[in-house]
Amino acid sequence: MTEDDDGDSVRNEFVAEAQEIIEALSRDLLLLDHGQKEGHPDPDLINSVFRGVHTLKGIAGMFGFADLGEVAHVLEDLLDQLRLGKVDLTQGVLDVLFEGVEVLQRLLSGGPDAPEADLAGFRGAVQAVIGTASEKPADFGPYDLDTGVLSVLTEYEEHRLRTNIEQGVPLYRLRVTFSLTSIDSDLEELKARAKPIAEIITYLPSMEGGDDDAIDLEVLLASRVVMDELRDALAAGGEALLEPVSQQSQNAARLTPPPPPSPTHETSHPPAVVPESAPPPVPQREMSADSLALRSVTKTVRVDISKLDHLMNVVGELAIVRSSVGKMLDRIRGDTENRALAAELHRVHRAFERHLDDLQDGILDVRMVPLGQTFDRLARAVRQVAREHGKEVRLQVSGADTEVDKLIVEELTDPLLHIIRNSIDHGIERAEERERMGKPTTGTLALNAYQKGNHVVIEVEDDGAGMNEEAILKSAVKRGAVSPEAGEEMARQEKLALIFLPGVSTAETVTDLSGRGVGMDVVKTHISRLGGVVDVQSQLQIGTKFTLTLPITLAIISALVVRTKGRTFCIPLTVVQEALILDPASVRRVEGHEVITLRGGTLPICRLEQHFGLAPMESEDDNGKEYVVVTALGQRRLGLVVTGLEGQQDIIIKPLGKSLSDVKGFAGATDLGDQRVVLVVDAPALLEEILAGPEMRTALTLGAPS
Repeated sequence: MTEDDDGDSVRNEFVAEAQEIIEALSRDLLLLDHGQKEGHPDPDLINSVFRGVHTLKGIAGMFGFADLGEVAHVLEDLLDQLRLGKVDLTQGVLDVLFEGVEVLQRLLSGGPDAPEADLAGFRGAVQAVIGTASEKPADFGPYDLDTGVLSVLTEYEEHRLRTNIEQGVPLYRLRVTFSLTSIDSDLEELKARAKPIAEIITYLPSMEGGDDDAIDLEVLLASRVVMDELRDALAAGGEALLEPVSQQSQNAARLTPPPPPSPTHETSHPPAVVPESAPPPVPQREMSADSLALRSVTKTVRVDISKLDHLMNVVGELAIVRSSVGKMLDRIRGDTENRALAAELHRVHRAFERHLDDLQDGILDVRMVPLGQTFDRLARAVRQVAREHGKEVRLQVSGADTEVDKLIVEELTDPLLHIIRNSIDHGIERAEERERMGKPTTGTLALNAYQKGNHVVIEVEDDGAGMNEEAILKSAVKRGAVSPEAGEEMARQEKLALIFLPGVSTAETVTDLSGRGVGMDVVKTHISRLGGVVDVQSQLQIGTKFTLTLPITLAIISALVVRTKGRTFCIPLTVVQEALILDPASVRRVEGHEVITLRGGTLPICRLEQHFGLAPMESEDDNGKEYVVVTALGQRRLGLVVTGLEGQQDIIIKPLGKSLSDVKGFAGATDLGDQRVVLVVDAPALLEEILAGPEMRTALTLGAPS
């Protein structure tokens, strides 16, 4: 490996880590934004954002991203003023924080350098906010706290103490004893128990007690929970003494401070007491965070997706070998002379299959990532687009833990962003218009994801104005996408689907967000390339819902191997519902299309050799029977007529190459392991192509059972 390769590897490692930090910052800011609107912003979130920006500043400097480090430093200054209460958390301050995250993202995506105008503008915005900072007097109201305690409080702890007193939150002191061998985990457990019901302001080692194997801590905390309930919750992990801090007696309010600490850098917590011979102590809260980070590093490894792709390709080749060996075993199983050998080979082959399945499942599992990462990016975009457009939008997210192949997740952001922009721009009305219509002034945009069989379904739904299908049809006719005569024959759902044609738009004016007729056709193309489909439903004044149906993975897939007129094809099992023998007498022709009745519904059928214009080939394997492979994706269903079913097999789809890239109806080719390379049917494209158009709609309508 060359020095350049090493440099690229290290840089990629930094970019991946920085991206994770920025995504975490985005999540915390969105939660902080929600808390600010509800009137109770979480100070821990401000601290979390502060720590994330501080970490990003440090690693950016190490890897030469000077501009990114400078922005992080400016952002850190603002967050420090915010966490100390010198700057109030307002929507204006949140806007600056979100802008900072956007600048960080642009710098990370674009490289080490960025236009000076971006940096100068952000610096000015931050300085304008910091210029409003003010020092607040250390007024502790009725609490006559011990001056020894106050002398060891950090500026942040003093701010949190003052804030709780100003808000009338009762103060308590808690005395706990922890073993020195488990103090790190015990403190984490105490903070976890306190988090929902109290705020820990500080904890100080007590000078009382003489057990060399344990340490007594006195904890100052604030809580509105009644004392008995608070005691039960905090003492769940062991013995603890809880009492209120008196507002009358100085002695009752006393926490025993440690001796004056030696000069060290200011931290969010005072040093823990250690033997005199020990080196300068590490603040407990920072030590805990570092130890957790170290434990996390030892349990996780960041792997380039290309390496997983290579492993998956190897597994795919092994799957082909498995199939070849299985067919060889079938040939020698009837050989009476080698019966014992065949039995032993069969046993070994079954063990090989089990281990290969485990390996395949393991690699697929590693490739799977939750959609929450994508949803977090979209949430930031929703807030930004809504504010740019002067609309109030509330985002609801469900199913963020739904997992999809990483390659699919990376390709989803752009199409989902197109849909969201259209929903905010054209769908959700302004507050005054919604109020006039009797709707809540704040519009709702819902992101929902769930797994359905071998597919993942993503829904984007708004409660806006809905889409006018006649306006969509008018735009399509104007663009020449459909004829006026064909438009008259269309059902409402077909007219709505025209929104996915190039150039079709319902926008009366062009904006920076949408209205150029570019976007929804890109969405459809993008989703089709991923092997999925997109559907739309809409009602005027009620809202619009886009539904994306996608395969969970594009790596190794299971396929049904079929024959038709002497040719062999593979159909991905992700779209196969069932296969059944076709009764020729059940086939009817309606409006030029063949259909059959299946369970009370009308199923259009397609003969593969006719659709692709293939001349029939004689085959000894064809027994005169025909089969219908029922495929379905989203709301679409289509029967593919074949003359033979060979069974199920795991395959890896290989691209057809440039010379055949324009051939429609095939997703690629695959090696079956028996010296046969066959084409893989692009079922989503077939469903889209065959089921589109007014003729098919008429056939399905007229062919429906009475």
